[in-house]
Amino acid sequence: NNKYLDKIGVSLVTDDVRNLGSLLDNTSGCDYIVHTAAQPAMTISWEDPLMDLHTNITGTVNVLEAARKHKIPVATCASGHVYGNAINLELEEGEDAYVRKPVGVDENYPTLGGTLTPLHASKAAGDIYVKVYNHTYNLDACSFRLSGIYGTRQFGGEDHGWIANFSIRAAMGWPLTIFGTGKQVRDIVYAQDVCEAFHAFYETRSRGVFNIGGGSKAMLSLINAIELIEKINGRKANVIYDKDRHGDLRYFVCELMKAKAELGWEPKVMPEEGIGLLMDWVNENKNIFSMKD
Repeated sequence: NNKYLDKIGVSLVTDDVRNLGSLLDNTSGCDYIVHTAAQPAMTISWEDPLMDLHTNITGTVNVLEAARKHKIPVATCASGHVYGNAINLELEEGEDAYVRKPVGVDENYPTLGGTLTPLHASKAAGDIYVKVYNHTYNLDACSFRLSGIYGTRQFGGEDHGWIANFSIRAAMGWPLTIFGTGKQVRDIVYAQDVCEAFHAFYETRSRGVFNIGGGSKAMLSLINAIELIEKINGRKANVIYDKDRHGDLRYFVCELMKAKAELGWEPKVMPEEGIGLLMDWVNENKNIFSMKD
């Protein structure tokens, strides 16, 4: 990916989001900050809660400070983890997917409910600090509560990037693991659509928190996702089932009405098209993948 970015003229600086001095230097002269640096894995958050805190909370505040000092807009990234997993108590179990009514979760749904991990706390704290900088410093800032992002050039794992992880493993003929029943439901959103959402914020400067995901038109269970990947790949995947993980959310589907109304944004790439593009890229680049434990 570094070579690809260099090829298209993107300057790359390797540093640490926890280093405020470096952030201030490297964002000087910029028009806009899109903050995607994070510790995204729930398992890592409970194994190393201090690293999770310093990366996701201190790192986000550092980015907000850089934007404040340079007087430029900033978009940060949270996730559905801000809501906790109390949604699990609202579900009915269908044949191949959990079901919830209403289908979508909007930005007014209570945060930090149910069984929590350090990742839930750090993601929610980032949201809060965005609001603080909106109110205290009049900063043009937003937090995107992102759902399952996927796309080409993504190297997923069991802790994050699950669509890419499943797609790569299916294409390579490697085993893939489902934790729990496989009926867990997510809406997924193609990376290009997320980039359009970042652009929409820059154009509108609509502050606050927004759900950014595929919405009800792009929701599918893990079982459904594997079936779609198998259809596109033309062969069965080697699926292994394991027990539920602590704090896992069984259902999250974004309600997108706020993003549509205030940002003028909605996703365009639906799962069959997006996963097809991802699988094409994986199959064209099999030499770059090596099996992970």
